[in-house]
Amino acid sequence: MTSTSTAKNNDIAHLDSLTGGAFSAPTSGERAARIRDWLQGSPGPDQLADVFKELSVKDKGAAKLVREKIDEAKRLKGQESLAADWATKAEALLGMVKLNIADALAWQRDAAKAGAPLSREPLAALKTRLAERVRIIEDLQRQVQVQREAAVLLAQRIEVLSTKSWLDAQAALDALRVDVDHWQAHAAQLVVDPSWASVDVKFPPLLEASRGQLLVVWDAFQAALALAVTAAQDAAAPLPPVPMWANELRVARGVPVEAPAKQPKPKIDPQVRAQATAAVREVLATLELEIAEGHGKASAGAANALRHALKEFGRVIDDKLENQVHAALAAAGELEGWQRWRADQLREALVTQAEGLLKRPEGQAIGGRKMQESLRSLREQWKQTDQGGAPNHAMWKRFDEACNEAHKVVEGWLDKVRAESAEHKAQRLALIEEVNAWAAANRTALDDDWKGFNRILHQFGDRWREAGHLGEKAFAELQPLWKAAIANAAAPLEALQAESLALRHAMIEEAKLLGAAADLRVDAVKALQQRWQAQAHRVPMDRRQEQKLWDAFRKPIDDAFNRKTAEREKAEASLGARDRMVLQAAKALDAANATGDAQAIRAAMSALEAALQGQAQAQADVKTAGSQESQAKAAVQTADADQNAAPALVESASDAIEAVASSESPAAEQPDAAAAPVPAPAPKPAPKPVIAMRGDDRPGMKKEVPVAAGARGAGKWGDRKDSNSRGPRPDDRAGGGRGDGRSDGRTGGRFGSDTRGAYETRPDAPRLGDAAFRAQRDALEHAQLALKKLAMQAHGEALTQLLTAWEKRDPTLVPGAQDLGNRAPPATRNAWVQALGAQSGASAKAVDPHVALLRLEMAAEVPTPAEDLDARRALQLQLLTRRNDPPPVQTWGQDTAAVFAGPFSAPAARRVQNVLKVLLKK
Repeated sequence: MTSTSTAKNNDIAHLDSLTGGAFSAPTSGERAARIRDWLQGSPGPDQLADVFKELSVKDKGAAKLVREKIDEAKRLKGQESLAADWATKAEALLGMVKLNIADALAWQRDAAKAGAPLSREPLAALKTRLAERVRIIEDLQRQVQVQREAAVLLAQRIEVLSTKSWLDAQAALDALRVDVDHWQAHAAQLVVDPSWASVDVKFPPLLEASRGQLLVVWDAFQAALALAVTAAQDAAAPLPPVPMWANELRVARGVPVEAPAKQPKPKIDPQVRAQATAAVREVLATLELEIAEGHGKASAGAANALRHALKEFGRVIDDKLENQVHAALAAAGELEGWQRWRADQLREALVTQAEGLLKRPEGQAIGGRKMQESLRSLREQWKQTDQGGAPNHAMWKRFDEACNEAHKVVEGWLDKVRAESAEHKAQRLALIEEVNAWAAANRTALDDDWKGFNRILHQFGDRWREAGHLGEKAFAELQPLWKAAIANAAAPLEALQAESLALRHAMIEEAKLLGAAADLRVDAVKALQQRWQAQAHRVPMDRRQEQKLWDAFRKPIDDAFNRKTAEREKAEASLGARDRMVLQAAKALDAANATGDAQAIRAAMSALEAALQGQAQAQADVKTAGSQESQAKAAVQTADADQNAAPALVESASDAIEAVASSESPAAEQPDAAAAPVPAPAPKPAPKPVIAMRGDDRPGMKKEVPVAAGARGAGKWGDRKDSNSRGPRPDDRAGGGRGDGRSDGRTGGRFGSDTRGAYETRPDAPRLGDAAFRAQRDALEHAQLALKKLAMQAHGEALTQLLTAWEKRDPTLVPGAQDLGNRAPPATRNAWVQALGAQSGASAKAVDPHVALLRLEMAAEVPTPAEDLDARRALQLQLLTRRNDPPPVQTWGQDTAAVFAGPFSAPAARRVQNVLKVLLKK
């Protein structure tokens, strides 16, 4: 084991020295830089493999650089093999006597598709040789076409000379002979060229036909001109067969020129003439239509068809139709000439564009893909131009050379794309293998973490999408493999999702049943929602599907709660006058809480308590009843004064007074009692004199009125008070309701004795509505918190002022007794003022400030600094021996004065602050 470890260390040390210290580099960035420097030296494949094997365990980033170099070496090796194969094929093509241009072009195309490095030797030189060979063959073919056109032009020159004087023809004979001889010599050179055998089979017959036609015309022209010369010298010699020259010689001899006798057309059958006329008119109409639409190529074909029809039926048709045919043919010739001129202009523009592809500035260079699209577009436009007119081989040569030069950029780009595509394909295959291995090792989620399982699957999908571009064919091959791998990996999760889907549908049905129930069970709804959340947290699903299921689950429950809310709002809409007063008082208390004024908050709290106890409503009822009673008494007095008034008026006024007096009773507030018929009032007994009674001393009540039975404070001292101060409800008294003796929950002393009155109401007051109860409860809670916060803030400010007065020894800065609170009586404050007014250390003889500070910390039960712990323990032992001395809790005011009488120091001030923070707060 030791020898193996030593050998491994030796290998790593050797590789570290080989890579320039990459393995011993302290950081990953420095290690990557050293690896790059080492790779520039072109290390061998074995060294690359060893370094990658050891470095992949230690640093993935640096190992990636080595891996890229290894892949590049593999690609270069593969490309060298391809280059050798395609070089052999190119040599075979170049060795052929008869080279087919299509085979040469197919070699370049197929080599590029196979990924052969055409831009590197030896393929670059072979591609150039093949292109040169193809160029020579195409040049020969182009020269054949040029020679053919030159032969036609020479024949046209000869025909033109036959329409002029024979003397002009004799003068142009020498120049014409030179041109004909030059044409024949050039044609002979083409035939003896080494690449003539590779020319397309259609070109040699064209050249031979042009030579034969030219020689026939040239020999006839020479013979006719020789006869004309002889006839000009000898009047008896025969005239030449050229009509123009023969007429000229006749004029020279003095013989009148004879008009050529027009031979009458033979009589033709009318039926044959009609058929010929119809056939010619049909072809003529087609040509006229093409000329009108400007179709150059189509008009040329129609003109040829019309010429053939004229040759066939020219002797049969009449002169008028023949003239129309000649006019249409002339128009077609003009259109064909214009089309050729226009096509040449378009070709010139395309050649300029092709030559300008590589002449762009450095910052505006075209990329490979855009260059490929531009070349494809230019070649398509050239094809369209060739379809509309006659070809121009000289411009085609320039255009093709410019496109081939620009295509080198495309070739480099294609090489790069192929290399990247191979790399991307390898990455995707490796990813598929990784997914298959992961699926085999993880048939279930680790620790039941299906969300992590799903997250890993999504990460695989993201890596597949980001694995780079592939061609359609390669992607179509890999996509089924990927789908099968990811489906195999996701099979456990999909099975669990199917089970979860069934459970969720069952919970949806259960939610529908709960929502449709007459009484909504909130506990069952919460339990069902917890089960749903547990299922959602455990099993992940597609977001859209999960959202749809959640909406279906939530809808019946939301509908049930909406019905309950609507019922509650309907009940709250019918609030009584007392509820409105409580709501207004609660809003006023919230506004006072926002101001931060303690006095305003207390006033608002008092107003809310009054509204809760019904005092405001009672006062409003008293005012209303008093006004009604005064009106009734005025009516009685008026009736008594009027002696002539009917007794019924006095009785009605008395009834009104009784009704007003009875309106203050609780029965007046009940609708059923108000609706019941009022019996006749019984005669009132004479009031008895009050001897002794216990008055009602509650706030807002009259002392002379006795305490009502069951009211707060009634009964013997110490008796248990029922939490429901209003007594049993009518339903409880009647045997209905809960009957369990529990409190209502809204009138209990939630905030203790200080806030008990906020929840106590009159015995005859109706029960508060839900909105009013919640509003007053929240307002009171916020008010108490605000008062507590203000008290703490005032306490802190007072304590700060007190310490500032000690520091500056200024008695005027001592806060007032109200600011200090009820824990510091006026006598204590006066002692502090006197201590601050005396000179520092004046009272040191009476009480040591240090000892006084220790007593204060003992009184407040706060910790003492470590350096004074021994002194505090000693003082505690002394206090245990002084049994008649008051404890520090009772003398903390005098101890504070002793401390203030001593000198000020920051540590002592902090200790005094911690002490007074506790003592003044209790």
